[in-house]
Parts: sequence; C-alpha cells; structure tokens
Amino acid sequence: MPLSKLLIANRGEIAIRVMRAAEELGIATVAVFSEDDADSLHVRAADEARPLTGLGAAAYLDIEGVLAVATAAGCDAVHPGYGFLAESAAFARRCGESGITFVGPSVRALELLGDKTRARALAVEHGVPVLPGTAGAVSAPEARAFFESLGEGAAVVIKALAGGGGRGMRVVTAIDELDEAYARCQSEADAAFGSGAVYVEQLIPRARHIEVQVIGDGTGAVSHLGERECSVQRRHQKLVELAPSPTLRPAQREAIAGAAVRMAAAVSYASLGTFEFLQDATHDDRFFFIEANPRLQVEHTVTEAVTGVDLVRSQLQIAGGDDLAGVGLEQASIPAPQGYAIQARVNTEQMQPDGTVRPTGGELTHFHLPAGPGIRVDTFGYPGYRTNPNFDSLLGKVIAHAPSGGFPVAAQRLTRALAEFQIGGLDTNASFLRNVLRHDDFLAGRVYTRWLDDNVATLAAVETPPSDNGAGPSAGAGGALDKRDPLSALNFFREGAATHSMAQSAPPLAGP
Repeated sequence: MPLSKLLIANRGEIAIRVMRAAEELGIATVAVFSEDDADSLHVRAADEARPLTGLGAAAYLDIEGVLAVATAAGCDAVHPGYGFLAESAAFARRCGESGITFVGPSVRALELLGDKTRARALAVEHGVPVLPGTAGAVSAPEARAFFESLGEGAAVVIKALAGGGGRGMRVVTAIDELDEAYARCQSEADAAFGSGAVYVEQLIPRARHIEVQVIGDGTGAVSHLGERECSVQRRHQKLVELAPSPTLRPAQREAIAGAAVRMAAAVSYASLGTFEFLQDATHDDRFFFIEANPRLQVEHTVTEAVTGVDLVRSQLQIAGGDDLAGVGLEQASIPAPQGYAIQARVNTEQMQPDGTVRPTGGELTHFHLPAGPGIRVDTFGYPGYRTNPNFDSLLGKVIAHAPSGGFPVAAQRLTRALAEFQIGGLDTNASFLRNVLRHDDFLAGRVYTRWLDDNVATLAAVETPPSDNGAGPSAGAGGALDKRDPLSALNFFREGAATHSMAQSAPPLAGP
C-alpha cells in the first residue's frame, strides 16, 4: 500500500534529499529536530516539523521519542536516512509493533548484516571470500594471539562488531601497539554504537574499497546498480567516492557484483543496501567481503548520476509495496552506467600535515554554490546558519558527472565546482579536496585505502589558500543565496524544477 505520510528521522542534507523524493510521490513529510537544531534547513523544507526532546544526536537516537512524534503526527512510515537509527534493528522492530512502515530492510536482515561476524559467515556460506580474521568478538589477549599467528611482517585491523562508517576501527602494524589500539577502538565503538565488542582482521596494505549498490523487494529478487569506489579515505572515513570504479576490469566487476547479489538474495533483502569489498591493489583478481551497510549510503548520489535512477524514490516505492518489476529495476532493466561521477564531501574542518583534523565552525556569512553542466550539490547550509558542533562535520556533498570524455573530465568538473563553492565565516576542507582531485595518482587510478594517509603531509602542504570568503564571486557562477530567505538554498538542489512546495508557513520558492 503506497505511503501517505512520512517522518524523516534524520537531519541536514539527507533529510532534505528524502523529502524531495517523497514530494514527487505525493507523500507528505514531517521533519524532526533536537532542541539545538531548530535552525537546520531540513526543518523548513518539510510539510511540517515537530521537536524532539533533548540535545544533539541523543535526541535523534531516542527510539521512543521519535516514534511518539511519528504517531502523534499520523505518519504511516519512517525513513531513517543514514546514521542515527538507520541500522537499528530495535528501531525497525518498534516501528512494526507501532504499525508504522520502516523504510529499510527487515529486522532479520538488520540483525544479521549488522553483526559483522554473522555477515562474514553468510559470505563464506555463499562462496564469497573474506579476509582472515576472528570468528567473533575477542579480548585483547585473543587479538594479540591472532596477530602473532599471522607471522612476521603482517598487520591487522581492529573493528567494532556493530556499526560502521570507519568508527571503532584501528590499524595495527606492530605488536607493541596492539593493546593501546584495542582499548581505543573498544572505547570508540562503545561510544558510537553502544557496544564495545571488537574483532580482528588481517590488513591488506594496498587495497581498493569497492562497494556494490543493491536493491531488493523482499521476495528474494535482488538487482545491483553497479559499483562505487571509495578508496580515498581519511583514517577510514570516506572523503571522495566514484562511480563506476575506473580501475576494475570487467571480470572483476562481474564477480564482485555477483557476490553482493548472492548475499542479498540469501536474506531476501528488501530496500536499498550496500555490500562492501576490498580488492587487493597488487593482485586485482583478489577481493574480499568486509561488511554490509543495510541502508541508504552517503554516496548514493554518484550511482544516481551514472544510472539516472532515483534511488530514494525507488526505496520509498518498495516500502510502499511495489516489487522490482513495478519500479522498473529488474536487472535487465537497469541501464549501464553513463560516464563517470565523483562526489566530494565538504566538511567543516581543516586537514593538518600530520593527518589530524582541526574542527572548524561558526556562522555562514556567505554561501555561494557551484553550478554548471553535470554539477549537483546536496547541502543544508545557508547564509546566517550557525554550524552545530554536536553533529557530524559534513556541510555538503558536491557531485560532478561527465557522461562522456572519461574520468579526467569528471575530476576537472568537480575541481572547478569546489573552487566555485564559496563559504564565508568558517574554514572547510574544500581546497584540500581539490588537491586530491588534481593529484596524478588520483587521476591515474593509483589510489588505495591508505593512500591519503600516506600522502597527507604533501597534500596538506600544497593546500591552496581559501578564496575570498567575504563577498565571493558574483552570482554569475551559480548565484549568491539571499540571507534573508534561507529557503532560497533549496533552489540549488534541483535542475529544471520550477517550484518546490514547502511547509505552509514558509514562502514559496521561485524557479532557478
């Protein structure tokens, strides 16, 4: 049964992204916000907005608080976005008990894929290679014993058993560093996911991070929409994502996608999901499953760009009862990728030469978005908005798509777009990202998951000075936003749309 009223249990750019897809399907939207987040743009973008009790992330993580708002607002569905409650089996279960559709996988799939050791076992059962590692959670002495069993010259990765996104994760290259890394990893995992359980895997020194986007309808039918490469990472946190991977050979592409589909079909996967792999950059015929993310991904944008498929719209349609055939996503119907797309995450931070990050923040005194062929920006910033240190540093995602001309054209477009992205009042990593995109290794496909960490001093040292953050360029390159009307920021998210319906209390938007 099609959804009629949707609560978005998230904030910022992803909440706005979900609202757009819902609007196209005629689904009313409800935003929620913590006590310290009332000025976020997503609050003004929904048909209605309701407050949560509490401050910061804790308010968005309050299962009963979110459900109480959904029930009071008369919502028949909840979309969790990514992060917060997106992978919470407990939240999905409570939604079902409350008669509310959880827009995401089943409770069974969340429980299985959210436990990394169970996901590893599923991979093994279906003939998908995994990295050598422990079968479950380990103590510090057990982690040490595993490290020693690998022999001289080996290294390991300690990982949180629950959660993902690079949190609760440490690389250990020397045995005398293990105890401290174990303690730090356990503490971070407990803080981020409520569980300090960790496990250990062998490290591949030079690996590419390849992930496959899948969608299923819960019947066992699963399709994939190709792969993304996410090898440009800062200490396991993704910064730049590509679709498709410019380095994969056809045989490897087919093998990795097939592995993802087999695993998803085995659990009768419903909704969007991503299966993640490491490919050995020195032996590219070797790949290993590492984890599954049973949710919408931050980097879904590049898959949308090269396939032309609105993933969030399809996700909502599946949640409303459609099957893959009904949404036109049976495997034979999915178009081949057209050209290349690259996404860069613009964060309120500065990279230091030693690889550490200095957080930044403040009021956005100027906010000038890039434009041009193939450029998309997902953000919640606007002039006058004051960033909130209680939330993630992501301010916006800049995506460049080049349907023709090859990978270098997409990189050139994104580099130019980042230069046009003028942000006043605080510092961001935009110039650092431009240095990455211009680097010969990046353009030649020679990056690997530790490439940025290995080269951070060089990349940070040549960081170009920020452009004038006061007045910025004229509106000719994309237009400056009107500080008096924060909703004018939403005009920059769409190409070709004339209007965007907003909450009744908000003024209508003019076309671009």
